[in-house]
Parts: sequence; C-alpha cells; structure tokens
Amino acid sequence: MGNETGKPDFSNVQSEVKSTAPDAPKADFSNVESKVVSTAPDGDQTYTVVAGDNLSKIARHFYGNADWKRIFDANRDQLSNPDLIKPGQVLKIPAKD
Repeated sequence: MGNETGKPDFSNVQSEVKSTAPDAPKADFSNVESKVVSTAPDGDQTYTVVAGDNLSKIARHFYGNADWKRIFDANRDQLSNPDLIKPGQVLKIPAKD
C-alpha cells in the first residue's frame, strides 16, 4: 500500500507511553474468608429452575436418582403438574433420606 496523492503518510510514526504515576500495590486477599448462610430449614435446600430442567433431572442432581415425586410433593403449593415447571421458580428440595 503506497502513499496515495494528497493523503498524509503516517507509516513511520512511533509512540511511546511514559507514566509518572507510581506502581499501584498489589491487592492482598490472604485474609479473605467465606461462608454460606441458608434460610432453609436444616436439611432442606432450594433450587432455582433454569431452562431445560425437569423434576427428574433436578432429583438426579440432588439425590443421585430420578425420584422426582418427593420434590413435587414438597412444592404442591406452587406446582399442580410435575411437567409444568418454569425457569425462575424456586423449588424446595427436601433433605435426602
């Protein structure tokens, strides 16, 4: 690509960035602690449904098997049909026996 007539040629321009600011100290996270707090009764958990979920899949995640009925029974206040769960619903997950 050569220099076209009437257009400036900046092909030989170089830049250098100089900073007078001191280097910022590195963050120290060595004393950070974490914990999880739940408002669910002991042993019970909650789960927020995402697209593609079904009760069997959720049961396999929490119990290791597809025993969806216990999740359905624990959520009868918001579920009338086990096939009609919606993303965003927060389901109670009873403790594993």
